[in-house]
Amino acid sequence: MSNESRDKLEALQATEFASAALPNDNRGTAHPDNKEILHGTLYKKPAAHLSGAPDGGLAAWLVVVAVHLVLFSTFGITNSWGVFQAYYEENILRYSSPSNIAWIGSVQYALVYLPALVAGRIFDLGYFKIPCLAASSGIVASAFLTAECTQFWHFFLVQGFSMGVCCGIIVGPAMVVISHWFDRKRGLAMSFTAIGGSIGSTVFPITAQKLIPLIGFKWTMRVFGFMLLATLGMANILLKRRLPPVNVHGGLFNLKSFRNKAYSVFCVAGILGFLGLYTVLTYVSLSAVAIGGSENLAFYIIAIANGASIFGRLLSGLMADKIGALNTMVAFTAMTGITTFAWPFVTNESQLIAIVIIYGFSSGGFVALFAVATVAMGDMEDAGRRVGMFMSLVAFGATAGPPISGAISAASRGFVAAGLYAGSTMMCSVVSLLLARYFHLGRDDTSTTAIDF
Repeated sequence: MSNESRDKLEALQATEFASAALPNDNRGTAHPDNKEILHGTLYKKPAAHLSGAPDGGLAAWLVVVAVHLVLFSTFGITNSWGVFQAYYEENILRYSSPSNIAWIGSVQYALVYLPALVAGRIFDLGYFKIPCLAASSGIVASAFLTAECTQFWHFFLVQGFSMGVCCGIIVGPAMVVISHWFDRKRGLAMSFTAIGGSIGSTVFPITAQKLIPLIGFKWTMRVFGFMLLATLGMANILLKRRLPPVNVHGGLFNLKSFRNKAYSVFCVAGILGFLGLYTVLTYVSLSAVAIGGSENLAFYIIAIANGASIFGRLLSGLMADKIGALNTMVAFTAMTGITTFAWPFVTNESQLIAIVIIYGFSSGGFVALFAVATVAMGDMEDAGRRVGMFMSLVAFGATAGPPISGAISAASRGFVAAGLYAGSTMMCSVVSLLLARYFHLGRDDTSTTAIDF
């Protein structure tokens, strides 16, 4: 063989080796890590598009506005339940027990989180606009139909089940789509959207409290229906995903995700956190009456907490982009736990208001950032399912927490034991968050700093 032929053969072998190391999709080959995604699925893995989030621009910030409106509408109407509970006990459902009536609100709130498992999965598959439009229509219809309800099972099906499911279908994907548009500024963007939940949780209860005596229950619900039609209508116009869908392997509930120790421990932290998070919000009005506070204070104390939450959500987003989402959650969750411990020991209105302001501020950071941390624990194409799994799991904590605290409070005839229980679960959540951070960063991983997470 001549020297020229030998050189051509060596060049050809080198080229073949390079092609094997850096496969070209046009040649019909794939890296082993991508086989589960490419074989038998609808879409190729769009690796070239998964990075390079714009982190700004008109389209990105309009999506933030849309998600802000979604959370304003969904959490605003569900967090108004306390007003409806009191009204139903005294009027329409006065022959039903308070515990039975409370099931309407409990089911509604749980269903805001539970459907995220399915909604997140179908978001990953590319179904986004149609489910959001259908869920928005269901929310608006449920508001108008609630005005016509007269019996317990009417309210349970319409206000509890239907409205809760529709809120759950839209909330999870709306929170995930932010990650399509933001990377380095994801915490800030998520905090702006989370503020919508705080504003809605302040506006809707106050509106209900003012309008029901003036125009009656039916027209109050119709006003809510028109408000939701406007906010959700605008949100559906502005909502837009950036990345193409990917049918990743694993099905609806991917148990392989729990092989990631950080994600598994983070889910435990979420359940523990939500077991204690809503105890203060649920019973602070009763505690205000117990210390001799006025009726106005008993009602507006919830609005004060939700108003303070706005600033907590905004600051936590700014901090998350600087020091990491999980680091920020640790600080804010610890602050929430401490104020929950202190809450039962207040003796006057001034002390209670101070505690509630600190509690609302700190709890806002916990709620605003859990989606940011969850997205960071895996690939972007699987983010919808991963966030959905987390939200579905923490729904059990959010649902069980207030009744457990209520049972403890009733048995102890006070709020001290309930505060100690809820504060303890929050501090256990802090420990779990630190453990999740340890697993995510890795003991010997020097390439990832605390600022990254």
